[in-house]
Amino acid sequence: MTKKTVLTGDRPTGKLHIGHYIGSLKNRVKMQDSGDYDINVMIADMQALTDNARNPEKIRNSLVEVALDYLAVGLDPNKSTIFVQSQIPALNELTMYYLDLVSVARLERNPTVKAEIKQKEFGQSIPSGFLIYPVSQAADITAFKADTVPVGDDQEPMIEQTREIVRSFNHTYDVDVLVEPEGVFPPKGQGRLPGLDGNAKMSKSLGNCIYLSDSEDEVQRKVMSMYTDPNHIRVEDPGQIEGNTVFTYLDVFAKDKSEVDVLKAQYQAGGLGDVKVKRYLNEVLQAELGPIRKRREEFAKDIPAVYDMLKAGSQKANVVANQTLDEVRKAIGVNYF
Repeated sequence: MTKKTVLTGDRPTGKLHIGHYIGSLKNRVKMQDSGDYDINVMIADMQALTDNARNPEKIRNSLVEVALDYLAVGLDPNKSTIFVQSQIPALNELTMYYLDLVSVARLERNPTVKAEIKQKEFGQSIPSGFLIYPVSQAADITAFKADTVPVGDDQEPMIEQTREIVRSFNHTYDVDVLVEPEGVFPPKGQGRLPGLDGNAKMSKSLGNCIYLSDSEDEVQRKVMSMYTDPNHIRVEDPGQIEGNTVFTYLDVFAKDKSEVDVLKAQYQAGGLGDVKVKRYLNEVLQAELGPIRKRREEFAKDIPAVYDMLKAGSQKANVVANQTLDEVRKAIGVNYF
């Protein structure tokens, strides 16, 4: 059976949190271990620089943190190619060719980009690199001829823009060089975890995350601070499940769903306090994150080896990306010499 080719990755703007873990990292490891996929995992440092160009140290420092998180959750460099975006020069040239096939108006209509521009409050000062990053993503995906791209639900417009670019390129140059990717999205209800404060999105910038590297004490502290039902003041008061962050997390992480159902019924009827539910969630999260934290600590003992792993992965990725670039140059007719 022919393996499907996967391209996935993350921006290195800090350590990864449990929203990343449940939304994409667990799925990547599952795909890797199935043996049915050729997995390429990219640390998208150039994309991170589009809105951090004046703070490159943040990206440099985050690079190894993201790599450690990858290794800790079970991504294996012997089974997956883990590489750094900026170390693959072909991606930049591919981006330039694709930009000629995309209008500024189309970039400005991208719903994901529009939402992020609003969130980051760029106003009229949108970095041009940020505006075009969907095209850069198309270069990332097509360089490896990835037909499978695991992403969050909010990234569906990015996949569609890549598909448009693929169709436009193949039609314009009358070739069948680039591959249209399909997005693989998280199971329903697991695409995005709310923040600890009940905010709709867990975000580093909002400081409402539990990180994969958090200590046992830090996880417990954060769980005990989580948003629940503001009207559930006394233990005997009936509580609300909808919008209650603690129960949202239990629905995602707890393996014993029958126990969660019992807790929900007790909470809604009255007689179950927030502290007891939070203590149960803490036990659930410690069981999930403990082994990850331990593996991360072991990998962190040899940082040079982590960089060697990234260098080897980048060298391997370069070979593949250069092959695609050669085909693209030939299709356009710029292989002059």
